[in-house]
Amino acid sequence: MRSILPLGLIATALAVAPLRFDREKVLRVIPQDEKQANVIKHLAQTNELDFWYPDAPHHVTANMTVDFRVSEKGFQSVQSALDQSNMHYEILIRDVQEEIEKQFDVKEDTTGRHSYAKYNNWDKIVAWTEKMVGKRPDVVSRIKIGSTVEDNPLYVLKIGKENERRAIFMDCGIHAREWVSPAFCQWFVYQATKSYGKNKIMTKLLDRMNFYVLPVFNVDGYIWSWTQNRMWRKNRSKHPNSTCIGTDLNRNFNASWSSSPSTNHPCMDTYRGPAPESEKETKAVADFIQSHLTSIKAYITFHSYSQMLLFPYGYTSKLPPNYKDLVKVAKIGTEALSTQYETRYIYGPIASTIYPTSGSSLDWAYNLGIKHTFAFELQDQGRFGFLLPESRIKPTCKETMLAVKFIAKYILKHTT
Repeated sequence: MRSILPLGLIATALAVAPLRFDREKVLRVIPQDEKQANVIKHLAQTNELDFWYPDAPHHVTANMTVDFRVSEKGFQSVQSALDQSNMHYEILIRDVQEEIEKQFDVKEDTTGRHSYAKYNNWDKIVAWTEKMVGKRPDVVSRIKIGSTVEDNPLYVLKIGKENERRAIFMDCGIHAREWVSPAFCQWFVYQATKSYGKNKIMTKLLDRMNFYVLPVFNVDGYIWSWTQNRMWRKNRSKHPNSTCIGTDLNRNFNASWSSSPSTNHPCMDTYRGPAPESEKETKAVADFIQSHLTSIKAYITFHSYSQMLLFPYGYTSKLPPNYKDLVKVAKIGTEALSTQYETRYIYGPIASTIYPTSGSSLDWAYNLGIKHTFAFELQDQGRFGFLLPESRIKPTCKETMLAVKFIAKYILKHTT
């Protein structure tokens, strides 16, 4: 008779060991002219480079700071190509695997519970959403807005009391490897609920408006980045006629969706998907925002890294009609942020401040009629990149909170 393995053991037997990044490096180069920029683009074709900044090789231009990860195997040929073209480079991270392990530099609570000072995996975040509702049912409710490709729930936490009033929609973790982003959404919910009734500004905000917070937009990708590949960016959808997995959810919105050539191949990290809103996650968020359009007055999305506060547009260099207003909010918002630790942020339209993008949630929300849409690129500026140590979570969240509160107060005062 066949012995039958318990399901848990079968799953364990099938689990693949997570990808390791031993002796892989992250380099920073600044091409001095178009010729040097082309050398980097050529290297991207011949070596498997993972672009950290910008997110795809075709964005690379003269005088731009370029950060990319290179395998141990590919390093020597990349190094010699850079030397041959007299391109100065800096090694930001000498061993990516070591840096991944060093991220967890805040002591674990022995009970293994959720912590605001640590990165939390998906299971802890789900349990935390329940706990927040249980703790403050007067101001927190949980809404399931849909599910992911792999059938994980998409939860939005609504912070506030009534329905028919102004609201701000916030999301975190649209790109799986940007772990400090979901950490901020959790911090925001915790601080907002904890200080309601105690802190004058927060109480006033929550008495007069609602916040809809999606703590992890790309749940499947986030899980994958914890269990299999720390450097994963996209979701986990499968594509016909391709063995490559995943769509970049922030290229999948219906805002100049197909205008960028770097987004049309399934194997690219910036793949836009087969159609606008083809992904269950994008569709769920788009449907939720559209169904609350009369109340949502601002949309804020959180990414990392590079310390920027961005606003539309990404797909055109044309300035949005309320450009002056957006500049004003971004300027004062970044000034408020810098009062905590003197962290410097730059601000401006996506296309000219970071690089052109198409199909982004920010442009989509703006075109929908939400006239205050912002994207934060959180800490840092590249020393750790996507591998920001846990000891930097609290400082990042504290300073970002100041900017978000300012934006919320502005929305309360200047929208009807």
